[in-house]
Parts: sequence; structure tokens; C-alpha cells
Amino acid sequence: MDACEALGRFDLRRRATKLCCDSSRLTNKPKMQKEAIIMYPAPGIGHIVSMVELAKHLTKHHFSITILLTTGFRDHSSVDTYIHRISTSHASISFHRLPHTPFPATVTTTTTTTTSVAARAFDFIKRNTSNVANALSQISHSSTIKSFIVDLFCTSAMEPASSMGIPVYYFFTSGAAVLALFSYFPKLHHQSSVSFKDMIGVELRVPGNALLKAVDMPDPILDRDDPAYWDMLWFCTRLNEASGIIVNTFQDLEPVAVKTVTEGACFPHPARAPPVYYIGPLIAEPQQSGSTADNKQCLSWLDAQPRRSVVYLCFGSRGSFSVSQLKEIANGLERSGHRFLWVVKRPTQDERTKQVHETTREFDLGSVLPSGFIERTKGMGLVVESWAPQVEVLNHESVGGFVSHCGWNSVLEAVVAGVPMIAWPLYAEQHVNRHVMVEEMKVAVAVEEREEDGFVSEEEVERKVRELMGSDEIRERSLKMKQMALAAVQEFGSSTAALANLVQTWSGNMTKGVLIID
Repeated sequence: MDACEALGRFDLRRRATKLCCDSSRLTNKPKMQKEAIIMYPAPGIGHIVSMVELAKHLTKHHFSITILLTTGFRDHSSVDTYIHRISTSHASISFHRLPHTPFPATVTTTTTTTTSVAARAFDFIKRNTSNVANALSQISHSSTIKSFIVDLFCTSAMEPASSMGIPVYYFFTSGAAVLALFSYFPKLHHQSSVSFKDMIGVELRVPGNALLKAVDMPDPILDRDDPAYWDMLWFCTRLNEASGIIVNTFQDLEPVAVKTVTEGACFPHPARAPPVYYIGPLIAEPQQSGSTADNKQCLSWLDAQPRRSVVYLCFGSRGSFSVSQLKEIANGLERSGHRFLWVVKRPTQDERTKQVHETTREFDLGSVLPSGFIERTKGMGLVVESWAPQVEVLNHESVGGFVSHCGWNSVLEAVVAGVPMIAWPLYAEQHVNRHVMVEEMKVAVAVEEREEDGFVSEEEVERKVRELMGSDEIRERSLKMKQMALAAVQEFGSSTAALANLVQTWSGNMTKGVLIID
């Protein structure tokens, strides 16, 4: 080989090498990238736990999961403890903390200034949009992002993901009936110019739902003067634009609502309605939060009680009552003669307020209950402050009934445990859930509330506890629903098939990504 020939071959090899390098620099990505799912739950332990349970199922399909968490609102040591536990036990699930963002004291619009917690929460999430965009861009350098799964309240993050060519899916942490309602909400908005809170005596017809009192609509959409109303309207309008909606329910639990959503009757453009995947029930694993001492106190006490003899009362992570309502509940329980395990949170300041946002502040349990109540009921009841290991409690054989605020996570936990319920909705979408629990699932009885403020008398508490604990029909229906729930997540169950179909849509679905040029 002469010198010219050798130089020619060297030049060809150099050009080929340069071409490969240039191609590599255009994408700035290795040939074999891991496939990732990015998730973005709304702030709060309930939303985070639901998203994590979905993540656990997706890791079985060999995806790595990164969950984005805001910082600055509803931060709590229990959240840090929980995510540490998940990170330690599930190597394919990681958490990415977004930079601290101040929680706004007020939200100002062109027409009003409000301190509504929902409005401020939505504004807080919107302020994190640039943080989300930066996180997605950063992750896309080392991973192929197959989808971005967001909570409904995180709709503002849709735009940066879509601009990067990443398919956006909603994870709907409520049931199919609430999905039908929210999908139909834009149409309800155009039918009237009056706030739902002012429609006294008016009942609304919503596809997939029983008749619903206008005043029982979810809190953020009750008042048109609240910026939260307009945020919710925007969220619900965007539902139709998602690549798909993942719902934490199963077909046999809400057949009417599922049929309505499938037919597209609740969407503004039925032919363009996104695919919906019913993959529930996803519920928290035992010991998701709380101390060992808390577990032992509740569970040891339950161990000493007869089978199905205890009514368990808990109203979610934030649900609470005024002192006068707490005393009414206490008197009703005592009069009922039934054993009880009751979780009591720090009381609210008035009858109309049904939730507390600061749940860690200490209070004197004895001072908010009737004088001598704890001593008189020592042999038949246990009152604990703020928290109980709910999944373990509901699955304990001594528990025969559950007084619930109708939060969807709690509803699913009771369904999976086969425990009948007393439905006592407090806020958010819980009144919608009550209709489903009582009228469609038939696993609950509903308390009668005072119209003006939702107050429930001690006589009503006594009456409903006796009715529930003595009803063989509701108990049998609850046990049947439990079997349906278990069947849905078996190998050939409807939810297992729906999750498989969802994963299949991502098999060849490569993100367009962003070209990074050095």
C-alpha cells in the first residue's frame, strides 16, 4: 500500500468517525437510554401515596419512575419519612424535589383578592411550572421519557411537557363518577351565570351521576368569585386534550359512570374523548405512616375485641369538626352501645368549617369531648389523637363498620377490606362519592345533616351506627364488592388488562425530546 492510498483510507475513517461524533452531539444521548415515566402529584400525602401505588405497578413493566415533588406547601416530616421508605424499598422509584416556592398569602385577580386555600394551592402549583420544565429537560438528557403523568390540579405542567413532545396523561385520584362530573363541568358552567353555592334547592343532572344538589358541588367550583373556580374550569376543559386518563377505580365498582365516560357523554366532544384506563383499586400498603407505638396501641386494643364488633371513625388527613360537633358524635357513640375506635383531630373554629390544614398542632383531647366521656367508655371504646394505621385497622377482623368522610382513598381501602360504611362527606368531591357509595355501590348508609351548616345530631349518629352494625344486607354487599375488587387486579382482571393496554401504548411511543447541541 503506498502513502497516498494509506492517507486516503485514513481520511475516510476520520470522516466516518466525525460523522458519528456529530450525530452523537446532535442528540447528546447515549444509544441505550433507560425508559422513564415522570409523575407529578399535587401536594399532600394522599395524592402522593396514590401516585406511588401507580408507580409500583409500572415498575413491574421495567420502567424507571421519577416523581416530582413541590416544596413549600403541605411539606411535613411524614412525607419525608414516607418517600425515604419508598426509595429504600423500590430501587426503580426516585423522587425529585423541586426548588422551594413560597406559598402565596393571597391571590389577586382583576376582579378580586382571595385567601381561599384552593386558589392559593393552584397558584402555588402554577408557580412551579418552570421548575417542572427544568426537571423534564434535565431527565431527558439521560432517559427516554415515555410519558408524563400529572394530577388534575397540576394541569399547568401540561404545556412544557407537550412542547418537548412528551405525551401527557392524567392520573385521576377520584372515581369515574367524579371524572364524569368534571368532564361535564364546562357545560354546566355555560348553562348558568349563578354560583352553585347560591342555587339553593337546585338539583343538577350530570351524566353518570345521581341527581346532585348544586350546593354539594366540590368546594373549588362552588363560588364564581373565587379564582379557584376559574382554575378548575380550565383544568376540566383540558381533560379532553390528554393522551389518556388513568383512573383509580375498577369497572364493577362504578358501572354507570364507567359506561357514561366510555360513551363520551360527559365530554364536550365525545368523538375526541381521550382513552380512559381504569386500573384500581390502588391503595396504600400497611404501615405507610405513623409510628410503631401508634400501630401497637390501636391494633392491640382491636385484638381484644369480638369479631366485627367495632365501628371505626376517621375523617381523612384533614377532616375535622367543631367542639360542639365532636361532643355530639361522642354522645351518639355512647348511646349506641357499640364498641368504637375513633380518630379525633384538632377541632375547627366553627360549624361550617370541616377541615384543618395544620394537623400537627397539639390539643387537649379531654377538653374537646364531653366531661367524663373517656372514663365512662373505657371498656367499650378507644379515642386516639390525629392518626391511626387505617389499612391495618380496616382489615382487622374485629372491625365491623367505618364512619368515613368519603375521601376516595378511604372508600377504596374499605371496599378492599369488605367493611360497610357510614357516609359523612365533609369537603372537596366527597358529596359526589357519597351518592356512589350509597346509591350505586350500596355499601354505605348516609348521615342526615342540618341543611344550613351540615351539623349532625347525636341522635342521628346513634341511629346510623345501630343501622349499619345491624345490617346483614349491607355487610353481604360489602363482602361481595371486596371479591370484585380483588378479581379486578388478578392476572386476567379488568384493571390488570387496562394497565397492560396502557403500557402497550408506550411500547413504541418515543418522545420527540429536545435536540441538545454542544
